[in-house]
Amino acid sequence: VGALASLSLALSPRAVLAGSGPARTLSFHNLHTGESLKTTFWADGSYVPEALKEIDWTLRDFRTGDVKGIDPALLDLLHSLQSRLETTGPFQVISGYRSPATNAMLHEHSKGVATKSFHIKGRAIDINLPGRDLAQLHRAALSLRAGGVGYYPKSDFVHVDTGPVRRWG
Repeated sequence: VGALASLSLALSPRAVLAGSGPARTLSFHNLHTGESLKTTFWADGSYVPEALKEIDWTLRDFRTGDVKGIDPALLDLLHSLQSRLETTGPFQVISGYRSPATNAMLHEHSKGVATKSFHIKGRAIDINLPGRDLAQLHRAALSLRAGGVGYYPKSDFVHVDTGPVRRWG
């Protein structure tokens, strides 16, 4: 039983996403700030602290300027998503981190914004990917089975997070 449990853990989506291996690079273009970033966030078997800080800044709450640490598992998920789609193009960021105040304001205007959103925890991002159909991005995110996936075709983005595996939209 112990061997089966170990094998199950080793083959889980999170274990696969977090594994070791070659350097991992991500590119972002924040649609609200106009900022772009391409950085290697994982190298030589560990996360690169300076790169994580750059990502935190790029994915900050653009309304308040608040910065929060982005969950490295979210970065691993995005890297896996990029690999699945066979692209190195930049993710266009609609929403990364959201402060509690911003999230509350958005929730007042839209019931589609969860009161306890993973955005508040730095564990969610709303994206699209130029050169890839939104439905293709959505299917690829679902295929990873690595967290929540929301599909918003009218708003032209896919939500991914590091919460429990679930889907909506």
